[in-house]
Amino acid sequence: MTDAIDISSNLADLWRILTEKERKLLRENSRIEHFKRNEFIYLEGSLPKDLMCLLHGKVKISKTGVGGRNQIIRMIKPVQYFGYRAYFAGEKYLTDAAAFESSTVCLVPLAIVSRLLATNYNMDMFIIRQLSIDLGVADQRTVNLTQKHIRGRMAEALLFLKDSYGLEADGATLSIYLAREDLANLSNMTVSNAIRTLSAFVSENLVAIDGRKIKILNEERMQQVSCLG
Repeated sequence: MTDAIDISSNLADLWRILTEKERKLLRENSRIEHFKRNEFIYLEGSLPKDLMCLLHGKVKISKTGVGGRNQIIRMIKPVQYFGYRAYFAGEKYLTDAAAFESSTVCLVPLAIVSRLLATNYNMDMFIIRQLSIDLGVADQRTVNLTQKHIRGRMAEALLFLKDSYGLEADGATLSIYLAREDLANLSNMTVSNAIRTLSAFVSENLVAIDGRKIKILNEERMQQVSCLG
């Protein structure tokens, strides 16, 4: 490993189910990489090689759809695992992953992960659980993006960002600053619709906007808008 970051503390859930010999194998083969804002971590169509865990920063998983339109599939927060589903499916990556801001990622060769899976039942269950959680989130997101109207999708996106990344010291401002294009891609709408919907939320005193900063003024009402769709 090539960095001073202690992965045993950052990857605690995984670390505790390994034997000391397995921990040594993981420690000797893992590496830490740093990514600048908007730098790609992996690209659609490339071969999966590593199990990734975000240690610091924010990462977006996206896919280019019909007409070249980009859709943000997931937002990764510390300490979440990503980048491994395609390997176990025997596929190339179907998505892109990029650092939304300066990010630090721990990468474990999937060949090493496979060795651990062959001998450690708890490791098997760990991976199954992670994949199951991701599938559940994907199923719910599919329903929300296809059945909710624009207002519901925008409200859901803002609440998702709050739950994922928290709020600043004022207890209201989202701790992530998205360009309108990113917010539109997350909400499955055009940029113009995203701008209009945000403007409507401002006029209704649901949010306040200062550049890329978004402050949630009425979370209860926002929840209602999201639920009503």
